Amino acid sequence: MAANSSDQPISDQPVLEELDRAECLKLVAGGSVGRVAFDDGEGPTVIPVNYAVDGDTVIFRTSVTGRLNRSLMTAVVGGEVRAAFEVDRFDEADHAGWSVLVRGGAHPLSDEEKARVTPVDPWPGGDRDAWFRLTAMDVSGRRLHRP
Repeated sequence: MAANSSDQPISDQPVLEELDRAECLKLVAGGSVGRVAFDDGEGPTVIPVNYAVDGDTVIFRTSVTGRLNRSLMTAVVGGEVRAAFEVDRFDEADHAGWSVLVRGGAHPLSDEEKARVTPVDPWPGGDRDAWFRLTAMDVSGRRLHRP
């Protein structure tokens, strides 16, 4: 461990920093793969998705016949299903990186909404015609970095 001019030890350990909402949304906006967390009736489930950020919402697509679509569909017009979305980036060699969690309500997009939101290009082939918006009600994040 090194010392500074006042003979106080300087740690070379990474520092954990809490991120504000604006920084979190900026970090998430730069990515294309994240994970949606939800309860599928059998317990907590996490599924990776391609996504885009549209304002303070996350837009993602999935298969109409998939577990994610079945779990997030609601029969209530305008209703939302509680879900979370997480994105992170880490450098394991340097023990540095960041993680952001977005929690809120998810709802399927109407055809009119699909035409107005930021497009999402899913990596997997096949049917990905179920579009969802997750509105960011609670956003939190942390960054681990060298001092």
